[in-house]
Amino acid sequence: MLDKNHFGLKEVKERIIEHLAVKINTKSSTAPIITFVGPPGVGKTSLAKSIADAVGRKFIKISLGGVRDEAEIRGHRRTYVGALPGKIIQSFNKAKSSNPVILLDEIDKMSNDYRGDPTSALLEVLDPQQNKNFQDHFLELEYDLSQVMFITTANYYERIPGPLLDRVELIFLDQYTSEEKLAIAKNYIIPKTIKENGLKKSEFKISDKVIAYIIDKYTAEAGVRGLERILAKLARKIVLKKVQGEIKGPFIITQAIARELLGKELVAKKPLEGKAEIGYANGMYYSAVGGGVLGIEVNTYPSKNGGFKLTGSIKDVMKESMEVAIGYLKAHRKEFGIGFDFENTMIQVHVPEGATPKDGPSAGIAFTTAILSALIGKPVPKDIAFTGEITLRGNVLKIGGLKQKTLGALEAGVKTFYIPKLNEQDIEELSPKVKKEAKIILVDNYSEIFKKVFK
Repeated sequence: MLDKNHFGLKEVKERIIEHLAVKINTKSSTAPIITFVGPPGVGKTSLAKSIADAVGRKFIKISLGGVRDEAEIRGHRRTYVGALPGKIIQSFNKAKSSNPVILLDEIDKMSNDYRGDPTSALLEVLDPQQNKNFQDHFLELEYDLSQVMFITTANYYERIPGPLLDRVELIFLDQYTSEEKLAIAKNYIIPKTIKENGLKKSEFKISDKVIAYIIDKYTAEAGVRGLERILAKLARKIVLKKVQGEIKGPFIITQAIARELLGKELVAKKPLEGKAEIGYANGMYYSAVGGGVLGIEVNTYPSKNGGFKLTGSIKDVMKESMEVAIGYLKAHRKEFGIGFDFENTMIQVHVPEGATPKDGPSAGIAFTTAILSALIGKPVPKDIAFTGEITLRGNVLKIGGLKQKTLGALEAGVKTFYIPKLNEQDIEELSPKVKKEAKIILVDNYSEIFKKVFK
């Protein structure tokens, strides 16, 4: 069932099967709750549906995004006008079953206020030792939840409440590569789109090259939800032409036809190719839509009092990261051959796409490299990217999201990655494509980067 509905995800499928095997073998309801963590559109909800189909149970989805009232989970007391049971008890009525698979969606987006904390109510729901005696305020009776199979999802690991983390087993789903999106489009999305729009296969002929063009120019996402919408739009355009009599018989979608039907390209990706630039270096980022390259620009100009300026919608932690980088370079000016007048020159550091807030310490060595390049007048190759927190002693500290960052940066054209040696154990988890096509250099101290990049 998992292979039928989902492409790839080998490790994820193995962990799900292991989890189900233990449940079947022990006939126990005390196994940890599965939590799928990953960007939107990578298949978290559909995986939960497939699990329900595989075990032959009814499937119910409960969205927790924005929930801030404990009564949403536990129900309202009957003394209130319009009182109702909580979402958990209501789900049994919908499923007409006492042992459904219940998906608690977006547990990282709950909040709390004066009406209570829904996270606290969920602790009892998800704890196998307690949920046998779950109490809903509306029922005023204990209800046994031990036979229910709970699955939860989240976009951000960091935002999952700590007490809930202790009760769940995390399974991470990462962004898809371009090749994986192509395979998913061919094997799953396009057949579904053809069927839903009443077309024949011969009326929606599209080559791999054109699908790749659509992925590259009309989508910018970690998953395939946007790609599905774009292909559905393309199918509707073809259906309209067919109804109007403009199409009779087979129809081949070329790149020019796709451009005509879909309109202007939605994504403008600036290639990294080109000459190395002075005062420019590539950092890396990871967000809800996947990873990628974070360009860092540095200019210097005369100023009476000197100093430095950081622009680009930068938050406090990233700002401190730049201050540490400048402090480190000032302290090691002789070692790096810096003949720069800090007292009478302004250093401006800019991170493009100023409308997007940016934060985190992992751009430390990228800041250091871009600033050093500007100070000594030596360029940095465009196909190199850096990630790692830097200290005042130049030590490079461990960072998170390495798999997503490197995959996104590789897609953008990066060929060499400088990463902390403390992340060495994470290399095993990197995408096979990254390990095959990119060079990974582990560093303990920034002096190692200086010797390789500038000498």
